[in-house]
Amino acid sequence: MARFSSFLRNPFSFLFARSGKEERVAAYIIREHERGRPLAEILEDPYIRNRCTDQELARLLDQPEIVHALGESTVAEERDRRA
Repeated sequence: MARFSSFLRNPFSFLFARSGKEERVAAYIIREHERGRPLAEILEDPYIRNRCTDQELARLLDQPEIVHALGESTVAEERDRRA
């Protein structure tokens, strides 16, 4: 019943919800970057390529937790490279 009541409070919340897949991919990107790998290399991993389209990757690079974890300049460089 809690889901229905939360839907009534914000009927458009589904537009901003992230999928479990996006959360797992974001966690993978952050974890691999913390291990010292460059972002461009991580984004070419089969794990990422098999799970995300280019549009989904662009959306992921806009997520605040990824920008915070990797740094604004790192994410901005990758956005520019992909544009």
